[in-house]
Amino acid sequence: MTQSEAIKIFEERNIRSLWDDEAEKWFFSIVDVVAVLTESPNPRKYWSVLKGLGSESQPKSTGNL
Repeated sequence: MTQSEAIKIFEERNIRSLWDDEAEKWFFSIVDVVAVLTESPNPRKYWSVLKGLGSESQPKSTGNL
């Protein structure tokens, strides 16, 4: 693993990340971030449902995921 592909630790959980030299930005795995922030037992499913609810231009209630 290079420095451009690193695992970040947040609240004792691993979050996959990637550095883009051209854009000069870090990118993080949204599923890993969702897992840490929501403590969901199935973060991939949580993200899938959330993503399917619409875009920022059409805010909707997430209800109970």
